[in-house]
Amino acid sequence: MTSTLISSLELSQRLILNHERKTLVLSNRQMDWNGILVEQYQVLSTSGESVLPALSDHWLTLSIGPSSHLLQKSDDRRHESIFQKGDSILVPAGQATSWQRREGPCCALFIYLKPELIGQTAEASEIDPYRFTLMNCYGQQDLQLYQIGMLLLAEMQSGGIMGRLYAESLTQALIIHLLRSYSTVTRIITAGNRSLTRTQLRQAIDYIQTHLNRDLSLAELASVTNISPTYFASLFKQAMGISPHQYVIQQRVEQAKLMLSKTDLAIRATHRLRQRRYCLTSRLLQSEPFNPTVQAHYWNDPKTDSLTP
Repeated sequence: MTSTLISSLELSQRLILNHERKTLVLSNRQMDWNGILVEQYQVLSTSGESVLPALSDHWLTLSIGPSSHLLQKSDDRRHESIFQKGDSILVPAGQATSWQRREGPCCALFIYLKPELIGQTAEASEIDPYRFTLMNCYGQQDLQLYQIGMLLLAEMQSGGIMGRLYAESLTQALIIHLLRSYSTVTRIITAGNRSLTRTQLRQAIDYIQTHLNRDLSLAELASVTNISPTYFASLFKQAMGISPHQYVIQQRVEQAKLMLSKTDLAIRATHRLRQRRYCLTSRLLQSEPFNPTVQAHYWNDPKTDSLTP
């Protein structure tokens, strides 16, 4: 079975080669997002059928454009409906599927997720990764799923302006939602007293403060505390009340405020210095005949900085 599986990148290449039907609009391939591939496709108005082999990744499709008539076949089951904006289709890894679109163009967001990443997130969320499976879902209207997809799309459109940590946080939110709403969770791991130690929390915070100007990732922050990225994200939020991404943004804002306040103080000091020099020069002009040499001397002498008008 595993020998017949194809990767999400292989499927993407096939879709691109089949350019008479689908056009790749946007992709995150060059953005180094861990465990997730996100691509936007524009599908032409011509009708057609596509038979796709089983993927090694979980495949989520979100409709983000006009409605279209769609028929899906998977595991001897048929699903036929009008695929509307906001509808989602989830095909778990290892399932072959076929699609038949009868009319109308459409625009879709394809999201491929590595099973390993979902397993790590499940374990960090205290769900036994060996006791659940994702379920096939067709034509589901899910506002939260759609909103996360739109945030991922917006981040791609911006060229990844918010950084890897933001994209990874969105990925974590997406996976947790799928686990809660589209999986067969059979047993919860006992939580126990799991938390970051004071030393681990201080190490993480110090690392963030030292590298605020870098494009930080969960893996990079987690390596400081020697725990898995998904588990680190959960424990950090438990300790700080906000996610690692939110904390980094908060600290960058504070750093920007500090820099602005320093700049404002420097501008005010420069302004006061100019006022003092102007007043001193005016006094010299009023008290004695104009002497350019004396005026230039007082204007450029640092000692005059301490004089008051």
